[in-house]
Amino acid sequence: MKLTILFGSPRKNGNTAALLAPFLEECVRLGIETQRFDLYDQKLLPCLGCMACQDCLDGLGCVQEDDFQSLFGSMADCDVLALATPIYAWYCTAPMKNLMDRAIYAGNKNYGRVKGPALLAGKGVASIATCGYPPEKGADLWEEGLRRWCRHGKMNYLGMLCRRDLGRGVSFPDEEKAQSARDFARAIYLSVTTEEL
Repeated sequence: MKLTILFGSPRKNGNTAALLAPFLEECVRLGIETQRFDLYDQKLLPCLGCMACQDCLDGLGCVQEDDFQSLFGSMADCDVLALATPIYAWYCTAPMKNLMDRAIYAGNKNYGRVKGPALLAGKGVASIATCGYPPEKGADLWEEGLRRWCRHGKMNYLGMLCRRDLGRGVSFPDEEKAQSARDFARAIYLSVTTEEL
């Protein structure tokens, strides 16, 4: 099983990274081949809405020259995408949103002269998120948006692990969060490997 992690936090050692660490450790223990991309280190321009990509049925067709093409290649080459992001203003961070916008349009040929393929069809998608509100109020819009993104791209939504930061003076990492991250990694692994049998 191959897993591509898209890390959307500007803080490499922040809460999202702390929640991701035990998830990654469990992935290694399970023998999952992982690749991680820190989106704040990538050049990811926002979608121009030009629709040029829609008439290129055998590739992305995006007119912009940045790191999107290589990131999309890794997304297309894996079995599961894990989108790790803090929630800012009830949604993912800006580079994550840029990547998602471009991947859903350049990756789905629905709007050109000829209807074409969904280039990420069949991929599993999971999310690891952190937020300052209870998850049902802080990450609910993100999860619903991600579900719709998956449905539109013919991908399989595998679920979300979200934990709350209680603010300054309260340590974020704890054993409950670490165990939930390990459990989430195992659940994804079992979901994908059971499907393959």
